[in-house]
Amino acid sequence: MYIYKGSTINLTCVVKHSPEPPPAIYWTHNSQEINYDSPRGGVSVITEKGDVTTSYLLIQRANTPDSGKYTCNPSNANLKTVVVHVLNGK
Repeated sequence: MYIYKGSTINLTCVVKHSPEPPPAIYWTHNSQEINYDSPRGGVSVITEKGDVTTSYLLIQRANTPDSGKYTCNPSNANLKTVVVHVLNGK
């Protein structure tokens, strides 16, 4: 996934066909759990639980250090990973 510097990264994780909504969904960046209270700010998660559970990871004002491997890891389902590249130019 390619994102322009300064834009918002919106990663969406959808959990389907699960016997129950996952008790937790963990997001990691380069294998480190994301800290939503970090000094960087502008990082949040919205999770909607139901027959289909959807979790959105939002990162405002994308910058070069935000590039890397993001993983959505539901506690009762398989994890998925996407690589994000923050582009510095046009």
